[in-house]
Amino acid sequence: MAKTVPRVLVLGGHGKVSLFLQPLLLAKQWHVTSLVRNPDQEAEILALGKGKAGTIDVLVDSLDDVQDPSRAQRVLDKVKPDIVVWSAGAGGKGGPARTRAVDMVAAKAYISAALAMPSVSKFLMVSYLASRRGYPPWWTEEDRKAADHVNSTVLPDYYQAKVEADEHLEALAKKRWDGGDKTFQAINLRPGMLTDDAGTGRVTLGKTPATGHVSREDVAAVAAALLSRNDTRGWYDLVEGDVPIEEAIDQLVKTGFDGLAGEDLERIHARAV
Repeated sequence: MAKTVPRVLVLGGHGKVSLFLQPLLLAKQWHVTSLVRNPDQEAEILALGKGKAGTIDVLVDSLDDVQDPSRAQRVLDKVKPDIVVWSAGAGGKGGPARTRAVDMVAAKAYISAALAMPSVSKFLMVSYLASRRGYPPWWTEEDRKAADHVNSTVLPDYYQAKVEADEHLEALAKKRWDGGDKTFQAINLRPGMLTDDAGTGRVTLGKTPATGHVSREDVAAVAAALLSRNDTRGWYDLVEGDVPIEEAIDQLVKTGFDGLAGEDLERIHARAV
């Protein structure tokens, strides 16, 4: 029997992380549908498939207009993905209203629609390191203060949008797990400050400080590695480091690392009721 080729929907296909991620998925012979807002970006996206074993196509659609799961469902029905990647965002353009519209409303709509489809086996969210209401036990007092400063002063609108979407994903993933689907993977990748430095293939993953940098290229490499496995789920904080990516993931999986430690899971999971 021929092996089924995974179909991946990448939301925010022209984002900097996505531009690194999609060639990695294509190199695995996967089929990628890249959703972008601007039709002028189509040629650049299609060029990512040159010389790759997989195939890529482009779907032009605006996340700004996704106000409920039904709009997201139309895209999912068209693409029929096995895997959904959210690597989109307002990027600070359009002010607080657009941040809320894209990073929270549209993100939650896609999460709701995707997790309601049994055929979607993985959903990967690209979030950020300090997007949490609790404090993980490995953070120091300085880490807590740094995260609070970012979330209350530097990026308050982004924080409110992202933490809502992150908790929504966790709540619906738990509901799906409790409903009997023990194979579904909700993966929340949470990098520190993004840089345009060349990737090193070495990271610190899991128990990281609340501050730190990581290249977009390494974020994409970690995302591709997490999606390539069937035993990755939960929250993965990420900054630059010295451990090879596959080794870093192996360590977390083998030790049963809980990236949600410190969160009020009872409150989060009650959101799915």
